[in-house]
Amino acid sequence: MSEKDKLPPLADPDSTTQTFSARESWRIFGIMAEFVEATERLSGIRPAVSVFGSARTRADSPYYMLAEMIARQLSDAGFSVISGGGPGIMEAANKGAFFGKSPSIGLNIQLPHEQRTNAYQDISQSFRHFFARKFMFVKFASAYVVLPGGFGTLDELLEAMTLIQTGKSRKIPIILVHEPFWRGLIDWFRERLVAEKMVEPADLDLIQVIDKPEDVVAAIFKHYETRGFAPLPFEREMLLNL
Repeated sequence: MSEKDKLPPLADPDSTTQTFSARESWRIFGIMAEFVEATERLSGIRPAVSVFGSARTRADSPYYMLAEMIARQLSDAGFSVISGGGPGIMEAANKGAFFGKSPSIGLNIQLPHEQRTNAYQDISQSFRHFFARKFMFVKFASAYVVLPGGFGTLDELLEAMTLIQTGKSRKIPIILVHEPFWRGLIDWFRERLVAEKMVEPADLDLIQVIDKPEDVVAAIFKHYETRGFAPLPFEREMLLNL
């Protein structure tokens, strides 16, 4: 008898493993449902601007008030405003849009802490999966407006830059608001990423730093002044393969 013949037979998967595998398979349908439902509910909101910032910002913060002013001006200019649907700057963005002329949209994420749904949403869409929610921020945005925030805000900013840099998403304005907050990060991009050839110098042109609400709105209109807000045919293909 060979050594191979002496090996014990492989054990059958136990019931716990089988149950987990079944749950994983059914989870795919839950993810599909999130994509389908959100796409159907948001399909008529263009042009839209996704606004990001800290969930921890208080209502008496200058950042909160700045976000509310920007969102109100965007809404009155004809842009739907999309936020993460929670407190802080997300609430400020929804509040500004809610009292403006265009829809206020919240893409809410179910979290064990921090996230609660704010009251200023014309359309409120809930997600269990971060990646489905992040896809909607990009898919329906004609621009990104990024106010001061933490890891989640940086995650959204860098993902948008990466998608555009790599040609996986169409080029849209990415606007950082409040220069003193972003100065150190921009300097680090230039002094480390560009200087050490981790990115091209032109990659930093993907972002603009603007402080005044009216200038934010003007920059978005300027980007689209020679074309419409709707995605061009080749951009639609990009969004299908996002």
